Amino acid sequence: MDLPAADGPGGFAYTDADAEKRRGVRRMKTIATGLLLLAAVVFALARWAQHNGAGAWSGYVAAAAEAGMVGALADWFAVTALFKRPLGLPIPHTAIIPTKKDQLGQSLGDFVGENFLSADVVRARLHALGLGSRVGGWLAEPDNADRVTAEASTVLRGALTVLRDNDVQAVVGEAINRRAAALEVGPGLGKLLEKIVADGGHRRVVDLVCERAESWLILNGPSVVGAVAGGAPGWTPRFVDRRVGERVYKELLRFIGEMRDSPEHPARGALDRFLSDFAADLQGDTPTRARVERLKGEILARDEVQDFIASAWTSLRGMIVGAADDERSELRLRARAALLSFGQRMAADERLQAKADGWAEDVATHVVTTYQHQITSLISDTVAGWDADQTSRKIEANIGRDLQFIRINGTVVGSLAGLVIYTVYRAVAG
Repeated sequence: MDLPAADGPGGFAYTDADAEKRRGVRRMKTIATGLLLLAAVVFALARWAQHNGAGAWSGYVAAAAEAGMVGALADWFAVTALFKRPLGLPIPHTAIIPTKKDQLGQSLGDFVGENFLSADVVRARLHALGLGSRVGGWLAEPDNADRVTAEASTVLRGALTVLRDNDVQAVVGEAINRRAAALEVGPGLGKLLEKIVADGGHRRVVDLVCERAESWLILNGPSVVGAVAGGAPGWTPRFVDRRVGERVYKELLRFIGEMRDSPEHPARGALDRFLSDFAADLQGDTPTRARVERLKGEILARDEVQDFIASAWTSLRGMIVGAADDERSELRLRARAALLSFGQRMAADERLQAKADGWAEDVATHVVTTYQHQITSLISDTVAGWDADQTSRKIEANIGRDLQFIRINGTVVGSLAGLVIYTVYRAVAG
């Protein structure tokens, strides 16, 4: 009868392949037991023939059959003792697998740790493999570079799809706020402004402002004149207010035009001095730096800034996902070209290969030396969690057929040995 499937933390799942193996074990058991019974029948018949005056041959046959029975019984006991107690008797050192399962698991873990997870073994094995040369040669093949690029794109696309926008936005926003809060921006801005003023980079901005101011004054001349006239005292005549407004308007146009056209205009020099002083204050004046920090905090706290972060992430993710899907996208083409270039360099540059090999050896050695106990404990703890009876049945299903050959060989070898011993005895005694 086949064993039922068993699943659980302490058991196994018996598959159709396991069931077929157990049927093969039972067939071999039948054959081995049949040989034992055959040897017993032959022994009985040979003894009967010997007592009834048969020839000398009966003694040889009886000796061979008797030794075959002894060999078969001894090997049956040895094989059975691995998995259970023979005939159910509490014989010491039997049912080895069920009773010694935990010790076997510990020994297996120790064996793996000593022979596979030692730093010297791992380093020597990796050094012999020559990973740098192998990886370089593999990546240098265009088909392999295409495959790696496609797989990396799939992983990237899947990761970005799984990530929730709200979580990413919260993490990015927190990182930006934390970084910005920890970094004082005043000195950096001061140095930047100082360099811009020293290089004259701000002059184009001043030119643009002057041009825009002049254009605005030209388009809004009546409004400017009206605004100036409207601000005059009530006791002055209105035509005087009008003349004053027109005069102010003309002076403003003249001033803006001269400032625009003359690089050496006094107003430009005053602006240069102001910007230089402001750059110095940003770097060294404590009150100015404090005001800048307060302004920075107010800007970061605004909803518009957080909305910008959210929209930036959404746009960036869409761009990356789209590029990962498109085989002809710049992202994938650059990644493929980088892989091919790296593979070609790795395949040709022995120093780079040595660096890659050393890096791989160092990483693997660090892992096995740091986590050796955890890995071996996983083996021993897993074996310890198995059910003893199910473990015996599982192992027997996989190796029991070969063990039954031991019983068969024991019967045959025992018979031959008994025949040889009896022949020598008869030769010496006769």
